[in-house]
Amino acid sequence: MNINYTTAAEAIKLIESGNRVFMHGSAATPHVLLKALAENSAHLSQVELTAVSTLGQLEIAKPEYKDRFYFNSLFVSENVRASVNSENGDYIPIFLSEISRLFDGGYIDIDVALIHISPPDKHGYCSLGTSVDVAKAAVKHAKKIIAQVNPNMPRTHGDGFIHISKLDAVVEAHDPLPQVNYGARISESDRIIGKKVAELVEDRSTLQMGIGAIPDAVLQSLDHCKDLGVHTEMFSDGVIDLVKKGVVTNAYKKKHRGKVVTAFAIGTDKLYNHVNDNPGFAFLEADYVNDTRVIRANPKVVAINSAIEIDLTGQVCADSIGTYQYSGVGGQMDFIRGASLSEGGKPIITLASATKKGESKIVPFLKPGAGVVSTRAHVHYVVTEYGIANLYGKNLHQRAIALMNIAHPSNCEMLEKEIIKRFGSRQFAVS
Repeated sequence: MNINYTTAAEAIKLIESGNRVFMHGSAATPHVLLKALAENSAHLSQVELTAVSTLGQLEIAKPEYKDRFYFNSLFVSENVRASVNSENGDYIPIFLSEISRLFDGGYIDIDVALIHISPPDKHGYCSLGTSVDVAKAAVKHAKKIIAQVNPNMPRTHGDGFIHISKLDAVVEAHDPLPQVNYGARISESDRIIGKKVAELVEDRSTLQMGIGAIPDAVLQSLDHCKDLGVHTEMFSDGVIDLVKKGVVTNAYKKKHRGKVVTAFAIGTDKLYNHVNDNPGFAFLEADYVNDTRVIRANPKVVAINSAIEIDLTGQVCADSIGTYQYSGVGGQMDFIRGASLSEGGKPIITLASATKKGESKIVPFLKPGAGVVSTRAHVHYVVTEYGIANLYGKNLHQRAIALMNIAHPSNCEMLEKEIIKRFGSRQFAVS
């Protein structure tokens, strides 16, 4: 099919001062367009940039562009963290499942969407590839759409198709997708946590994994399981290994039986090549994938998510370090709640017991300004390298003791003193 390509420099002329620009995210971050935007921005001011997550270095996030671009982020990636925590940005706390509503309801009007797509098929349909999540809704409502078309972008099945006639400008790209190997980042404590979480996973469970090394550590420990399913907001290379081994079959899911369901994926070429034109994977919109009603319909949902710190009552901070915005709410609450309502489901929060400096991540009180992503009423299982605590049905004192018992040994005495200070010597603390 003949495509009317233009240059990236010419395409970004569609962006004007005062515009709100949506950036396609994760492995689909449109770097060719964003580089051109930075290089040709001298005439621009007060351009608002919004995205869920982006990968790779962003020229436009450098301090010299602060008078031209403002980052109003729906999730805080490493590459925009400094901007978001400065006068040049901010963060919108929201569940991943509800972000599309911001676009649908006009709470966030999008002037221009910058997207990264596969080449069109013979019918003219391109794919949003590795990142359908909220991008489909953003594209639907954007007044103008600028796309970089890249043969390296997988053509994924599901919700992410867009006809080339809908695009206002098309730029040719050949850059490789970002490569992220979470499995290579697994520490010894991550591996231990992964094995402990794996003990909680039964045959025919439906898995959800958050971002990071621990989810891949869990996946590496699941060879003993049979007929697992996957319904998750995202996945990485570890899922591909289990699919190839026949551990993940999706045979007993009630929603999209036989398919891995996701909103986006981040990994290496092993993942990108495997999902390309593969009907065994459904890349769907996040407002559906993360809908609690959809999640709970599957059996034995095991939701595996992480925390920055957790207090002795079970409050989970997963998006900030005090007032410093580190990441975002994302889909943790969507799946923690969905798993708890699933028949036989297990919502799991994982974290190393201590920081690299030895500070306890199980704390008497969250840091001042810390955000509570999962409330203590939602938290069931908490796993560190020192054990598993099930907080469900426990009172505050019982929870505190259970969490102290899985803390790093060097911090247990401190936590015990805090427990006594708070609860005294109440009887019947432990059932």
